[in-house]
Amino acid sequence: MDGIVFFRTAHHDDVIEFYRDLGADIWLEQPGCTILEAGSFRVGFCAGSEADTEGIITFVFDDRDGVDELYAQLEARADGEPRFNDTYDIYQFFASDPEGRTVEFQTFE
Repeated sequence: MDGIVFFRTAHHDDVIEFYRDLGADIWLEQPGCTILEAGSFRVGFCAGSEADTEGIITFVFDDRDGVDELYAQLEARADGEPRFNDTYDIYQFFASDPEGRTVEFQTFE
């Protein structure tokens, strides 16, 4: 079984460019919606008058190097440096996309 998470976006092109710059590919274009794919994760953004910004979009990497590479790219948008979270046994950092959605980058230790 596969799945897709959809969000409304008021700034479609900026949001798509942000996630494409992170390495996501366009999986499918539909009228008013773009579905992106990163590994086995799919997320869709559909044009609307307001943005859905609740929840967290999490990208999972094989190791800390992948997290660190994205941090170097997103340092200005990040809430701080990558860190180990001993509660969940993960290495992670958080950033914001162009509409303020929380995006997490992590690896399980």
